[in-house]
Amino acid sequence: MVDDCLAGAAHQYVAGNTDNGRGVLIERSYSGGGQNWQEVSVHAVIIAQVGTLYCAAMDLTAAQLDTLATDIRTIAIELGFDAVGIAGIDLFEDEERLVAWLDAGFAGEMHYMPRFARRRARPAEIKPGTLRVISVRSDYWPTKARDALAVLSDPESAYVSRYALGRDYHRLLRNRLQDLADAIEKRVGPFGHRVFVDTGPVMEKPLARNAGLGWIGKHTNLIHPKAGSFFFLGELYIALPLPVDTPTGEHCGSCSACLPACPTGAIVGPYKLDARRCISYLTIELEGSIPEDLRALMGNRIYGCDDCQLVCPWNKFARPPASDVYEPRHRLDASSLIELFAWTAEEFDERLRGSAIRRIGHDRWLRNIAVALGNAPTSGHVIAALSARQHHPSPLVQEHVQWALSRHASAINR
Repeated sequence: MVDDCLAGAAHQYVAGNTDNGRGVLIERSYSGGGQNWQEVSVHAVIIAQVGTLYCAAMDLTAAQLDTLATDIRTIAIELGFDAVGIAGIDLFEDEERLVAWLDAGFAGEMHYMPRFARRRARPAEIKPGTLRVISVRSDYWPTKARDALAVLSDPESAYVSRYALGRDYHRLLRNRLQDLADAIEKRVGPFGHRVFVDTGPVMEKPLARNAGLGWIGKHTNLIHPKAGSFFFLGELYIALPLPVDTPTGEHCGSCSACLPACPTGAIVGPYKLDARRCISYLTIELEGSIPEDLRALMGNRIYGCDDCQLVCPWNKFARPPASDVYEPRHRLDASSLIELFAWTAEEFDERLRGSAIRRIGHDRWLRNIAVALGNAPTSGHVIAALSARQHHPSPLVQEHVQWALSRHASAINR
């Protein structure tokens, strides 16, 4: 039994290390027979560790695994998740699509994407021994927020993506997933696992799709037929061969409302997003200057964008969270651009403590709002607010403030 476990562990480890050749030595050494695992290679310790965890999985019968899968679903709901599914780790077709997307240059300046491109689609490379992925969903539609369309239609108001109005979901979901892992460990003993919530190279939407949590829509977001698309995802990589769930299938049909709804034309075709034009990328991921030809198209969106989701007919089923944790804080759903533009760096750090927004920093916050003020109706208040930031220490802020002021100068001259 020990040899079988080590063989399984070796093949899992080899599957995760074929690109750099490290796994080949291990596989050949094992297949040669009679090898002492402590002397096989510098990877012997890793193999032994993975093998121990892999053995725990092999000791479970099919009936026990079925029961465990049922228990996992029950526990996940009790922990506060809104849905849970189990997926295998075969993402070959998604890997090829990802590589083609990267080759087209659609990732922009997200340099971490190509760095781990193929590993992203190979869970066993990220966590050796991984056999399944538990995917979870957490709904966040904020029912207490000012109406999204009302904010978007008011050019003097600041629009913040609905997911970022409340507390940061990353830590909350990570803690819940770790609690789920702890609960599993109480039932089966130590087992290989790793928690992810936007914290590593993971193809979360394809995995969630394969786990039966929805389908990937034409806007590239995951959609569930009874919950829309306003939800967070998290993953637990596990070294347990649990039974997998069945995908729901796609249900966009002939609808393509999301394509023309994109303010900057970032959805360049069904299921194809050019991140370089996406407002979420421009306001969150992009560290430098926002391309001038896109600034006027951004309207009053200062952090993220929801337009493609707001027009999706499936979001009539969007669900609020079970608690108020994702409801708006510090009036982020109903503040004016001028009000938020006046925040000092200290106010930004204090008020956005525990918020996903805080990671972009004060300078990019001001950059984004300066663009929105450039798109706002010309008024003395807008010009005064922008003028107060003309000599900001950051060249990035200065550039976008000058652009915004030039927009209003043109309006006044007309």
